Amino acid sequence: MITETFHKILQENSKAIRAFNFLKKHDIVLLSIMVGLLAGCAAVLLKTMLHYGSEFVIDLFEPSDTNYFFIILPIIGVTLSFIYVTYILKDNISHGVSRVLYAIAKKRGNLEKSKTYSSLIASTLTIGFGGSVGPEAPIVLSGSSIGSYIGRLFKVDYRTMLLLVACGAAGAIAGIFGAPIAGIVFALEVLMIDLSLSSIVPLLIASVSGALVTALFMGRDVLFHFSMKNDFEFRNLWFYLLLGIVAGFVSLYFLKISEKAESIFARYKNPWNKILIGGGFLGILIFLFPPLYGEGFVFISYILQGQTEVLFNNTWYYPYQDNTFIFLGFILALIFLKVIAMSLTNGSGGIGGVFAPSLFVGGMLGFFVARLLNETLHLNLPEAYFALTGMAAVMSGVMHAPLTAIFLVTEISGGYRLFIPLVFVSVSAYLVNVYFHRHSVYTKTLAEKKELFTHDKDAMALSLISLSNLVEKSFTVVHPNDTLGQLVKAISCSTRNVFPIVENNNKFMGVVTLDHVKTLIFHPEYYEKIYVKELMYSPKYTIDISEKIENVVKKMSDTNDYNFAVLDKDTYLGFVSRADVFSAYRKTIKELSSDY
Repeated sequence: MITETFHKILQENSKAIRAFNFLKKHDIVLLSIMVGLLAGCAAVLLKTMLHYGSEFVIDLFEPSDTNYFFIILPIIGVTLSFIYVTYILKDNISHGVSRVLYAIAKKRGNLEKSKTYSSLIASTLTIGFGGSVGPEAPIVLSGSSIGSYIGRLFKVDYRTMLLLVACGAAGAIAGIFGAPIAGIVFALEVLMIDLSLSSIVPLLIASVSGALVTALFMGRDVLFHFSMKNDFEFRNLWFYLLLGIVAGFVSLYFLKISEKAESIFARYKNPWNKILIGGGFLGILIFLFPPLYGEGFVFISYILQGQTEVLFNNTWYYPYQDNTFIFLGFILALIFLKVIAMSLTNGSGGIGGVFAPSLFVGGMLGFFVARLLNETLHLNLPEAYFALTGMAAVMSGVMHAPLTAIFLVTEISGGYRLFIPLVFVSVSAYLVNVYFHRHSVYTKTLAEKKELFTHDKDAMALSLISLSNLVEKSFTVVHPNDTLGQLVKAISCSTRNVFPIVENNNKFMGVVTLDHVKTLIFHPEYYEKIYVKELMYSPKYTIDISEKIENVVKKMSDTNDYNFAVLDKDTYLGFVSRADVFSAYRKTIKELSSDY
């Protein structure tokens, strides 16, 4: 009876254990669904807030007066964003994608819980009042923060934490654009360290979940509706290649202006001066060129639908829209001024990304090139197709993410008929840009600070090692005025063969090793005649506690020493050994490479 009961309990427990192991093995799938759905909800919330926020702002004024209020609206929006970020949130949430990259490289994927919503509110205030930026970087920061929060909530390991951060970004991009493949590719191309099957499946699930949420609440056409009626013609491929090369230089201009504006605004210590100067100039630009208002996707939609006359509404140039030269000049001005307007928005304190501006500039550029060639060479190039491929080209150059650009435009255009020209323009623009500008708009600042590791597993593994955790303090300390006899006594009580020499204030003076004194140990007559300061020597390298672990490894590879003194300026703290550093490195690499 007892035996039968025992077997019954064992069978029941074995089923429970198998169920638990199944869930444990597949918990990353469940977590990725959760992260994707929440990121999609964040995308829906942001798009809804932007839509009704912009309508509310515009409806405050009479249509005839709206143009004039464009001058002050950006100042109001940036001011509200600044007050919210500085005095309510008390945090820095600008450069959203760069902050995600930094968190992956230096903070083990940990993002503050407040970033799940803070960038949504700040970007709504900025863009709703006309800030010429996009909501994509804020939504990436929000989605990644959701993934990070879920990871901390379920106490996942480091590798899973990184994947959940990427799942949040993928779900957010898929949700904001309604493009699940682009969300996956963005996470792999911009955020992830490496590509593996174990990461693809959760990313796919999270991305589809995010896109599904927006499809349910907002319909399939999240940005704009465009249906391709005809395939592209191969005889136009050379013109697409020309567009790609031109887009490469335009994207280079995009990056250079962004960097220049950031350096100029950094000189202003008073934030209110930034708001008045940046917001004021931005308002003037929007007043003169209304298509610069907000993210600008609605104007791209007009171009794709052939309603180019709408671009001139509420402008002084409306009577001249039939003049070919003025029309082309107006479009060219939008291309170059959009970058300046974006830089003024971010530089003055607004919150937004470069995703939408790069698509706007690319769409206008593609349309401009096609219209110019059609007018001058009497061709019949499809202007809408060139606008779409131009979007991918400039985005590829600015973000150094050609695959993301290709699949994003492929998905929002509703098919793969433009896939070949998209590859041509994106790759050519990327190659032109990367030849002159090594880093993308997201990685430039981090690379200059030597904090960009997400695409270098070795460098990232080293960056995650904390030097303070490796310091050993079990070394026997001696003093310069100690005698050889006192040193011998210290040697007899120690298990180490290296002895740091410090003064009374713990100032590091040098070291003495057992190898250097072992012949003197057997001569007691020298015990009171020889002092430690006569035996000590200065090692080739010492290590400061604030030093980066990459520099520590370089020093270790440049000498045969096994132990290295660790100092806080001149104060002795302990030693770090080769074995401990490389053991920590191997452990971190194992964490980064482990499968689920």
